[in-house]
Amino acid sequence: MTHFKMKALLTTSALVAVTAAVGTAASDPDGKYYKKLKKPDWNPPNAAFPIAWTTLYTDIALTTGLTLADLWEAGELTGTSKEAKRFLTALVANLALNGGWSWAFFRAQQPMLSAAWAGVLAASSADLTRRVSKVSKMRGIALVPYPAWTAFATALSCAVWKLND
Repeated sequence: MTHFKMKALLTTSALVAVTAAVGTAASDPDGKYYKKLKKPDWNPPNAAFPIAWTTLYTDIALTTGLTLADLWEAGELTGTSKEAKRFLTALVANLALNGGWSWAFFRAQQPMLSAAWAGVLAASSADLTRRVSKVSKMRGIALVPYPAWTAFATALSCAVWKLND
């Protein structure tokens, strides 16, 4: 494994781990607030969420880590790391949105805010996937479940908001 790959994978893994910890700290699917909310019939069981997010977080860390490594390596060759900085900025913004959603939904208890937040996260996830695809089509394809899941989460958040408004 090259120096760039190891550094990038450690970086993205750490960022994703922090995101997971921040989101988990706010999540309370067994709490009174979540239990009393009306949810659509197509709401997944609570057990599905940790499985989905663990899989997605692993995917995000790997696909973005390898992409970041390629961008750092290309920057080393060209003498500029602008693309790597832009990519890392987009990743950090996406992960901040990701971790923050749980705070908007579970802690702030604001269905409308969390629905809007989810929509911004879905757009950011699609943009991140586009950025990964520009560097590697295969990695971009591998990351498609992330914007798909966040789009689903947006629809679910909107349904919860509507049912509880």
